[in-house]
Amino acid sequence: MWTVSEKKTGIYEDTVRRLAAAKRFRWVRDILEHQKNYSDISKEGFSTRLITLYGKSGMHRHAQKMFDEMPQRNCNRTVLSLNALLAAYLHSRKYDVVERLFKDLPGELSVKPDLVSYNTVIKAFCEMGSFDSAVSMLVEMEEKGVSPDLITFNTLLDGLYAKGRFEDGEKLWAQMKEKNVAPDIRSYNARLLGLAVEKKTGEAVEFHEEMKKKGVKPGLFCFNALIKGFVNEDNLVEAKKWFGEIAKSEYDPNKATFATIIPFLCEKGDMKTVIEMCKEIFNSRCLVGASLLQLVVDKLVSESMVSEAKEIVEKGKTNRYCRYKLNLPTDEKSE
Repeated sequence: MWTVSEKKTGIYEDTVRRLAAAKRFRWVRDILEHQKNYSDISKEGFSTRLITLYGKSGMHRHAQKMFDEMPQRNCNRTVLSLNALLAAYLHSRKYDVVERLFKDLPGELSVKPDLVSYNTVIKAFCEMGSFDSAVSMLVEMEEKGVSPDLITFNTLLDGLYAKGRFEDGEKLWAQMKEKNVAPDIRSYNARLLGLAVEKKTGEAVEFHEEMKKKGVKPGLFCFNALIKGFVNEDNLVEAKKWFGEIAKSEYDPNKATFATIIPFLCEKGDMKTVIEMCKEIFNSRCLVGASLLQLVVDKLVSESMVSEAKEIVEKGKTNRYCRYKLNLPTDEKSE
């Protein structure tokens, strides 16, 4: 049995992650509980890693139990273990508990929340959609002498821009510059999406060019955001143009790309392009939702393109990477 302190920590953590993904939670518990037999359990770093592993497995009750048992093992609880517990509840999507513990535990433990603590609770507020509370944390951080970092701003920018809080996002963007926090690709992606959601595609294209001039390499997310923006503006020509730009890059369209543009093309009746995209989906082995392909099949049949629809249904059944159970409309099944 491995211990967390060994050099095989990476393999150990990967094993726990795989077991959790397979929902083998009893095995995860057995492995982690066994670690309590080692003398290192009295060290905060050791216990904190176990709390973290429980958290990443979505086993917040076990993480809490481990945290609560630390005093019994003569193990001090500092901001390190506090942050591990907050993160455990964050991973388990218990965002309201993160908020409560952030308010209560520092006083109970006589510890001061640090940057990691604030970033965790800000993330929890954003996940809850409580953006005003998330932004208010910046004021509290300043009062407590804790300086926000790039993670702080990116978490807020992601939430604000994606949820249509464009003006708030712009204020935060300006504040980030004032504090000399340099944006990274995630920051640029968030703002680009914000412009697209706000139907400011002209500005989004300009911003895309600005990114390149500054040496920031646009990724697939950027292309998807621009496509989404033009779809929102009902601009078929530009949406197709930016889809074409992906082919000129080093990237391939992904599930999000196709989920954005194919329903729009179906709505516009551009089935020739849709058929080509479906061929690309199968040829590139891109995993898309079955409902997306079913939408295409239904639209093709409604346009009297039955043979093309049957071809996609057959391809869905026979491809070797993901079998899709697609159906022709009832009146065509009997043919």
